[in-house]
Amino acid sequence: MEFEESGIGEECGVFGCVAAGEWPTQLEVAQILTLGLVALQHRGQESAGIVMSTGTNPPTYTTLKGMGLVNTAFKAEDLLKLRNGNLGIGHTRYSTTGISELQNCQPFVVDTLHGKIAVAHNGELVNASALRKKVMRHGVGLSTSSDSELITQLLALTPPMEEQDTPDWVARIKNLMTETPTSYSLLVMYKDVIYAVRDPYGNRPLSIGRLVPISKLHSSDTEGWVVSSESCSFQSIGAKYYREVQPGEIIQISKNGVKSLSVVPRPEGDPPAFCIFEYVYFARPDSIFEGQMVYTVRQRCGQQLAIEAPTDADVVSTVPESATPAALGYAQQSGLPYVEVLCKNRYVGRTFIQPNTRLRQLGVAKKFGALTDNFAGKRVVLIDDSIVRGNTISPIIKLLKEAGATEVHIRVASPPIRFPCYMGINIPTKEELIANKPEFEDIAGYIGATSVRYLSVEGLVSAVQGGIESHGKDERISTKTTRFGHCTACLTGKYPVELECRHAGGGKAGASGRLIHVSLTQVTVGGRTRR
Repeated sequence: MEFEESGIGEECGVFGCVAAGEWPTQLEVAQILTLGLVALQHRGQESAGIVMSTGTNPPTYTTLKGMGLVNTAFKAEDLLKLRNGNLGIGHTRYSTTGISELQNCQPFVVDTLHGKIAVAHNGELVNASALRKKVMRHGVGLSTSSDSELITQLLALTPPMEEQDTPDWVARIKNLMTETPTSYSLLVMYKDVIYAVRDPYGNRPLSIGRLVPISKLHSSDTEGWVVSSESCSFQSIGAKYYREVQPGEIIQISKNGVKSLSVVPRPEGDPPAFCIFEYVYFARPDSIFEGQMVYTVRQRCGQQLAIEAPTDADVVSTVPESATPAALGYAQQSGLPYVEVLCKNRYVGRTFIQPNTRLRQLGVAKKFGALTDNFAGKRVVLIDDSIVRGNTISPIIKLLKEAGATEVHIRVASPPIRFPCYMGINIPTKEELIANKPEFEDIAGYIGATSVRYLSVEGLVSAVQGGIESHGKDERISTKTTRFGHCTACLTGKYPVELECRHAGGGKAGASGRLIHVSLTQVTVGGRTRR
């Protein structure tokens, strides 16, 4: 809940589609791209874009971009312009770098020595300032403030070993991955193929789905292939989950199928660093990461929270609605009944009504109604997914107490956020976070709760990693990775890679990483410190 109120958001979502079989295709690729982006709307609401290609030689590219939500950025008449495409990529944006303007809207299209490429990017480059200088020293001008344009221009540079008349896109992508270690999941469209790429640390997610005939959902027939930041987008377009792109992997998707081309390794001793807050908040609960559904992980977080922070109470509830799975897990583990105590007004949003003093004082009452019959005269355990600044939960506690709750115990299904993120998540500055303020010493008194307890970092990691399946048994995945790891930098201040000086204002310059990771047989805490 408070993630939403604090403006914390994922940077963006990417989606791609390639029609299988003979071209020109009868598959409505533009509609599939649009629906895929709608399913990723929670990852970015600032702007949306689609680039379609005929896949011919030379290909014809058609670009459609707009500000706002997907359904408002794209008009029906605009989509008709994309109907002749056989493949395409799309993007929905929530900016953490680059200002909110149409010029920063992705995908980006640039001319290279061998023709046009289109690029969509989810993430944030940890060494963007140095890369901007390097690109400019090559005489390349940059027209936007987006990290993603840097990636596009780096891919346009010819690698040393490439033959003059034959583009080697694997070499170009590897060269990019050498230049910047994280954070990115990429879709690169060139002629008749899409390359799907995750950085070697696997910080941002990327999954592949197989489009099947609508009338034969269990058929082995394939109408096309899709690739998405989250697998939650697959069901709405008639696609079946195929597999994840692995950290460091470069995959080619064409009308002939999916082919793993290469896996770029991390520096020796470094574990993967998948963002743990994809599980906590950012991803849709029906998405699948690392062989497990996000909803199930959130339930385990609630169960672990009940083990770590039990309390004498009568009912368990939640602040609607992202923390609901954790609340159900807490109730299951504690043996307390789960009830709803708040009814959310889903249409309050932003309006033309100016917030005068009276409306400000009403505050949370505009957004929530108290379901008094469920908790009057009772002790309530209220589960939330976060307390970021502390200015959202306090009015809710006041509302519940005024409506008849005798006690309100706050249990948070994630650890305190203490550090900003520079790898694609928009988190407030270190000084704004409640966990770094003097008030945190008595946070219960500060927000008006009877008690406040957080899930520990170790508890969160245990809940996340407890259900991870071994991917080494999947023959479709070429990597032999047998160790999983998650980035907990915003909780611990231990970053997976060294950060550049542009972040010095946030107190993170030169930070290096210690990650909590797991092998197939044991959980360990470690990783080497790089200087």
